[in-house]
Amino acid sequence: MDDITSHELEQTRAHVASTVQCYMKEYGTNVQVACKKLQDLVEDAWKDINEECLNPTVFPIALLERAVNFSRMMENIHKQVDGYTNSSTKTNY
Repeated sequence: MDDITSHELEQTRAHVASTVQCYMKEYGTNVQVACKKLQDLVEDAWKDINEECLNPTVFPIALLERAVNFSRMMENIHKQVDGYTNSSTKTNY
């Protein structure tokens, strides 16, 4: 989620390659296709997380809840803009 929303900003700095750039280079696509594919991967990861939380596990539910809540928070921060890097946006409450 972070690279999808912040790859343009990161290109203005001397920064390492983002996931979007790597995907574009590896598959010969444009930014829109790369971002769409990465978003699809995020959605698939959420399906995996939800499925695993429904199955019995050796890990305590309290630990699983923390991992899920952290994932939810990160998705919310990076949903449409990079609210972590640019905290003057929706994360500035």
